[in-house]
Amino acid sequence: MYIRTIEAKINEYLTEKDNNKILFIWGPRRSGKTTLIKKISRELNLPNFNFDLQSDWEKFAPDKDTLLKIASSCPIILIDEVQNYPEATIALKILFDEFKLKIIATGSSELRQKSKNFDSLAGRYTEHYCLPIALDEMKTHDLPAIHEEQNYWKNTSEQHQLFGAYPEVLNAKSEGEKIELLQNILDTYVLKDIINIYDLRNAKLAKDILTKIALQIGQEVSLRELSNSTGANSATVSNYVEIFAKNYILLPLPAFKTNARRAISAHKKYYFLDLGLRNILVRDFRPTALRPDAGSVFENFIAAEIYKKIKNEKLNLSLYFYREYNGKEVDFVLEDYHKNYLCLESKLDAGGAPSVFPLPHQLQIINGKNYFEIISQLK
Repeated sequence: MYIRTIEAKINEYLTEKDNNKILFIWGPRRSGKTTLIKKISRELNLPNFNFDLQSDWEKFAPDKDTLLKIASSCPIILIDEVQNYPEATIALKILFDEFKLKIIATGSSELRQKSKNFDSLAGRYTEHYCLPIALDEMKTHDLPAIHEEQNYWKNTSEQHQLFGAYPEVLNAKSEGEKIELLQNILDTYVLKDIINIYDLRNAKLAKDILTKIALQIGQEVSLRELSNSTGANSATVSNYVEIFAKNYILLPLPAFKTNARRAISAHKKYYFLDLGLRNILVRDFRPTALRPDAGSVFENFIAAEIYKKIKNEKLNLSLYFYREYNGKEVDFVLEDYHKNYLCLESKLDAGGAPSVFPLPHQLQIINGKNYFEIISQLK
């Protein structure tokens, strides 16, 4: 079992004497949230309430008498898939305010949009993330010997670029099993759960949009062109794309804009948080050395790992790309709260890159040999 970055934060939360926040853990389905909450449940010998089940969320009717039954038997409340019962925000507020309980709830951060009362929790919660396995979590789990690290990171990069980093996929024994699991995640989570939850009505359109974006990773995506090519109106396409981003399928990367007149972009780039899902959409699991999209796939790999690093460790960094009128661009621009800039240019192999970013910055080339070192040092 992988030791997740969030576990240190959970242990710190559980050992605090003063209960001053509800702890929300956000992330996509199948990323390990349920495994995590069940582990806490076993260790503390406490029940785990799963809001996928109506029988569980009915126990959280928002009145004090009903909640007193839970509070009297559970000093710590554990809830999985909390977004499936948006009305629970009122119950959580009562449990927190009236009974001073510690509460750990996992789910999708879409609870904010789905609950009319989420704002009532303002000042009462903190939030962390449980995403597909990140590089630091891989290293902690595998403990590669120093003399094996070069080959280890080469193999890790290849496997992540082909099959992604969902825990169950990483643990699968064969390529066939990995592909079957990825197809299942696509069919049951992406094209069923999300479609049903948001009443999108058109699974084919959802898959078409994702597939077309999958074929454009590393490029700016025009929602108008997506609309034209799918035959759907722009508002519908925009809604689908936004929902996939909110549910950790797509990773939108906005353009960095300055006052310099050379900077341009009305579009975003879209990457996949997990490349296994991208590859199942385009049905290509060839080794990266044989693929014409190898450069774009590696760029997506770097984008996803930077995003996980920022979210897992709550780094005060914003991530962009930069492009000029003449086509020159920077793959990744990291901006901190003091307006310090780190520009990263992704390369499959060693090589240099001209500096085109218009503000004072550091420039680094990130490639298959140094990607772990560079990403692990972000702060």
